[in-house]
Amino acid sequence: MGLISLLGKPKPNHLFKQTITDIIGYPPKNLVLFERVFTHRSLEKVDEDGRKINYERLEFLGDAVLGTIIGNYLFSQMPRADEGDLTQMRSKIVRREFLNHIGKSLGLYPLLKSKVDKDRYGDDIHGNIFEALVGAVFVDVGFSKCQSFVKTKVIDPYIDLAAFEDKVISYKSVLVNWFQRQKMTYRFDVFEDSGANKTLVFKAKLFVNNNLVASARALNKKKATEKVSKRAYFKFASQ
Repeated sequence: MGLISLLGKPKPNHLFKQTITDIIGYPPKNLVLFERVFTHRSLEKVDEDGRKINYERLEFLGDAVLGTIIGNYLFSQMPRADEGDLTQMRSKIVRREFLNHIGKSLGLYPLLKSKVDKDRYGDDIHGNIFEALVGAVFVDVGFSKCQSFVKTKVIDPYIDLAAFEDKVISYKSVLVNWFQRQKMTYRFDVFEDSGANKTLVFKAKLFVNNNLVASARALNKKKATEKVSKRAYFKFASQ
């Protein structure tokens, strides 16, 4: 007879607590906080006072706490950098693409409870949940231990300041500045284009001197514009 047969199957709450412990590196004091991290607003859950129960408030808090932790790290690691350099470097680190990568690496998305078909989510859901997780750790154990969590899960394994210095935040901004210096005309055409897919997406086209240079599709206008800019950037860079 196996151990599970003798003791019975672990309770779902125990399994969730162990999963969270493995992710954050310590047994959570308030498990309810972390249940909220993985609660999507589509469930329409509310507490006794009618207040919404989902991860969005924790995401807001986590965004602010993460910015402070990264800012403090950069302040100590870049003593010669001025305010502008520090701000730009922080923007590169806490940009959505990077946080999405962290969220994916921690395996947070499979824990999300939602009524929405998961195929409809874009990559930003990974970063959103990660920010909510940071907020929960901060509320659960305070700033110092939250700082240690971010250092262990983000700073130590992923942040190389030398590499980040060369990182482009916005390909659109780089291109627009270059077009203006070269006195080239340009325009971005962005429109809804779902095609055969029922999910609403947007298509962006970039015209330079009235010539189509690149096109791209994404889940919102901003992402489509940035995606087409990135394609155009590498196209011009290769010429």
